[in-house]
Amino acid sequence: MRLSDHRMGSLTGVLAILLVARCTGQSPTAELPQLLDLDQQTDRQIVVDREAGQYLGHPSTCLLEDGRTILCVYPKGHGRGEIVYKRSTDGGLSWSERLPTPESWSTSREVPTIHRVIGPDGRKRLIMWSGLYPARLAVSEDDGASWSELQPAGDWGGIVVMGFVEALQTGRGHYLAMFHDDGRFFDGSGKRTPEFRLYQTRSTDGGLTWSFPEVVFESAEVNLCEPGCIRSPDGKTMAVLLRENARRHNSHVIFSRDEGKTWTAPKELPLALTGDRHTGKYAADGRLFISFRCISSVQSRADRPFEGDWVAWVGSWEDLVSGNPGQYMVRLKDNQKSYDTSYPGVELLPDGTIVTTTYGHWASDEEPWILSVRLKLAELDQLAERQR
Repeated sequence: MRLSDHRMGSLTGVLAILLVARCTGQSPTAELPQLLDLDQQTDRQIVVDREAGQYLGHPSTCLLEDGRTILCVYPKGHGRGEIVYKRSTDGGLSWSERLPTPESWSTSREVPTIHRVIGPDGRKRLIMWSGLYPARLAVSEDDGASWSELQPAGDWGGIVVMGFVEALQTGRGHYLAMFHDDGRFFDGSGKRTPEFRLYQTRSTDGGLTWSFPEVVFESAEVNLCEPGCIRSPDGKTMAVLLRENARRHNSHVIFSRDEGKTWTAPKELPLALTGDRHTGKYAADGRLFISFRCISSVQSRADRPFEGDWVAWVGSWEDLVSGNPGQYMVRLKDNQKSYDTSYPGVELLPDGTIVTTTYGHWASDEEPWILSVRLKLAELDQLAERQR
């Protein structure tokens, strides 16, 4: 394991975490919060796209400022393939046909991710990433009505580029983004390394150009990847939730209180938050809603009933910081094939409705398709009260 000396906290702290996990065989917080199941509530479910015999997966969404328009991109294939593009103009209640895309979008080799960014001059734009080597970027200056071709962002690449794009408080048009790599794609060598490396890159021109990535964390023992960012309620602290790809530990979290200049040592999250590709938003009442793929090192559903499914966690920022189990763990949809599900988009509408969108094997004998689930936290509270 190597920590970037000027980037991370104490190596001793990290080793202590690992030693506890190895010696006890337990997660830092083993208890689960109250379990809620929305799988059979089909009135909440909206089909975004479905095609017989075609694998549709790994969507990314973006809600525009009108509070109604949601854009969605996803590949025709598992993690790679032609990028499909759709739009909803009614908050996800219905979706357009597949929209025209630039020719280069058919050459995408990785999961696309779409983000709203704003330039130093206040100009709004959308950017869409497509990863592996080289990482490529497409830009829209008209809220997604038209797009540029995919162009290399630099002589580098990575996996799931970008896990997030977060606006920084260091200046207008400043952004930080993170991704990971296992040695194959950063320089295009194709050679896997024992270490997983977590990288960050910055933009100061509203997402048009990006700095050469720097290593935030690397380890052969704890394979941290697929970062998702959530800020504290006061905006002063960034938390990045991370998948642990080796499945030897729970998911982890790192914190920064200086806009990503330095990061704390990784620490394990509770079992209730352990999984892949965490995407979260604050509800109006201040609670956090985080959606992800439910996957861990537990041996059976007796240990965690929603293992392998599309889930969400509801709790507070303090729960995240303190490692508490949170308030609810919610199954959004039962996945019918192993763990192949849940790279979710999460959007919050003005009326408090959460629209979360992902792919999954929703029928055991069919290829996966794209589905949205709609809910309000007050509805979860009502369900929880009925269960008590």
